[in-house]
Order: sequence, then C-alpha cells, then structure tokens
Amino acid sequence: MSATLEALVKMEGVIMAFEYTPDGKCTAYKNVAPEMAAMAAKFCATVTMEFNTLASSFSALSERQWVPQQGWMYRGGDYTAIAGHGGYRVVFVETARANWNELLEALFGSK
Repeated sequence: MSATLEALVKMEGVIMAFEYTPDGKCTAYKNVAPEMAAMAAKFCATVTMEFNTLASSFSALSERQWVPQQGWMYRGGDYTAIAGHGGYRVVFVETARANWNELLEALFGSK
C-alpha cells in the first residue's frame, strides 16, 4: 500500500505532495498553496493521461504488458516529480536530498 500524503511530506527532500483525479481535479495536498496544487494537478493529470495512452499503444503493438500504469517520474533542474498510485499521487522533491529507495517504496510498494 502506498504512503499517505502526510507520510510523504515527512520524507527527506520532499517539498510538496498532492493527489488528483484523472480529469485533473486536485483532491488533497500537503506543504503547498491550494492554487499551486491545483495547477500542478492539471499538468500532472495531462502527463498521466499521455502515459496511459502510450502504455495502451505499446501493449497492443509489442504484445507486452505495459498496463496498468503504476506511475512516472520527471527530473529537471534541481527537482524531481514522482507520480505513484497509478499516476495520481505526486511528490515534488529536491533531487539531491531525496532518499530514492524510501520514496519509491512509499509510492509504488514492493513487488
């Protein structure tokens, strides 16, 4: 089971955490202003939707299983966005400070 937003924002390097619906509506957030959470949710929902589309296409074309989506990551500058919980729970982290094993376990669990 993935970690709660409260648990995520207590992890090393995490600066904010939020959740959203497939249509981009922010449903919960921690350590971020409501306006920023709403904007980030819309952008992240678009990325999640794109990866869902790509995964379905790759599954059909390659005859390999790419779905269901578990999440995604983006790294740029000094920060990384990690979307877990099917792509609908996101943390923004300071890349250099992040405890990657802890974050990935919290967002994706172990398989």
